[in-house]
Amino acid sequence: MKITHISHSDLSGGAARAAFRLHRALQMSGHSSRMLVQKKVSDDLLVSGPKNYLEKFISLAEIFLGEQYTRLQHTENTAPHTPSCGFPFGAHSFLKEISQSDVAHLHWFRETPTLATIGRITEPVIWTLHDMWAFCGAEHYTSDNDSARWRNGYTKNNRSGNDKGFDIDRWTWCRKKKHWQHPLHIITPSNWLAECASQSALMHSWPIHVIPNALNIDVFKPLNKSYARNVFNLPQDTNLILFGALKGGNDPRKGFSLLLSSLKKLFPSKSQKHICVIFGESKPENPPNINVPLHWTGPLTDEHSLALLYNAADVMVVPSRQENLPQTGTEAQACGCPVVAFNTTGLPDVVAHKESGYLAHPFDPNDLAHGIQWVLNDKERYNKLSDTARTRAVTLWAPSVVVPQYIDIYQQAIEQQKRISN
Repeated sequence: MKITHISHSDLSGGAARAAFRLHRALQMSGHSSRMLVQKKVSDDLLVSGPKNYLEKFISLAEIFLGEQYTRLQHTENTAPHTPSCGFPFGAHSFLKEISQSDVAHLHWFRETPTLATIGRITEPVIWTLHDMWAFCGAEHYTSDNDSARWRNGYTKNNRSGNDKGFDIDRWTWCRKKKHWQHPLHIITPSNWLAECASQSALMHSWPIHVIPNALNIDVFKPLNKSYARNVFNLPQDTNLILFGALKGGNDPRKGFSLLLSSLKKLFPSKSQKHICVIFGESKPENPPNINVPLHWTGPLTDEHSLALLYNAADVMVVPSRQENLPQTGTEAQACGCPVVAFNTTGLPDVVAHKESGYLAHPFDPNDLAHGIQWVLNDKERYNKLSDTARTRAVTLWAPSVVVPQYIDIYQQAIEQQKRISN
């Protein structure tokens, strides 16, 4: 089977890594897989990015144009916005590029392909949603309460009174509704995102499936903790609490402030027996002042370094307010590191409460602190949590488990396309 993945990047960002891991897993399973990206980072010969300076310029210009459009709207929603208003003249070459594929597989992208171009794809289309953008307006994340605009359609009357200027979200949503006339096969890594898509005004009648992200369990696996700590120059005799995000503590959705509040509850006085390690950003100019030492690793770009860091840790904390299927949680568990998170959105798909970690009441720093303490305070219980975490990863996220599920959906989409054509 020939599959072409369309993604903004192959390695830059969590969604890109998930797409690249699936691409590699399909290759290892004997399928013909390639990627079309705007930003190529890897040296994979089957990943194609902009081929010359003109194409690179156009790609950057499309992103710049989208950013200028978003500035016309003043909104309280701090999540990234993508109006997808790229230049239309690249559509022909894009459609030609994927015309030899059995399946076109969309992932996370910025501006290219445009909304209209997606509607013109004649090959069977699968779309893995890595956030809420596909069924929302221009926003990638927003509230999932009963009055959310994506549930009811983006009308002139249901816009937040605090949002001003040109309604980019409504404009983008209306263009999606106009151009996407035929249902696509939607895949979400979490049950929460599948439920959102199935309740959306745009995709409620589309076929929606839940398949988790594939994870290389031969890279993310238990290793010697003492060795891992030596690599990162971390002390051997402390409890190491780990937190990570692409923007570190700068993304409110990732809940770093909630983690800091829980650490203040957990350590009302100075503690030298615990360290909180933060990856994804370097030490800020004005670091938080709490009673537990903070250690910043900076960005970690390769999987082997990440696997070592998870093995150095005693517990991974994912205090997000809203998540799909965070790979920091799945990666940590594959390394035998229990995870503490809030019982919200896609996080219950990651953590089995009191089996592979702890799910705290949203968004209670006291219960998050209790969860961290509960994981760390009993050695025998900790060993069981660690073993279950690894078993859970192998059972749910190994490529040998995930790839057959994708192949089944690919075949369904191909058969459906044949019926439509006939």
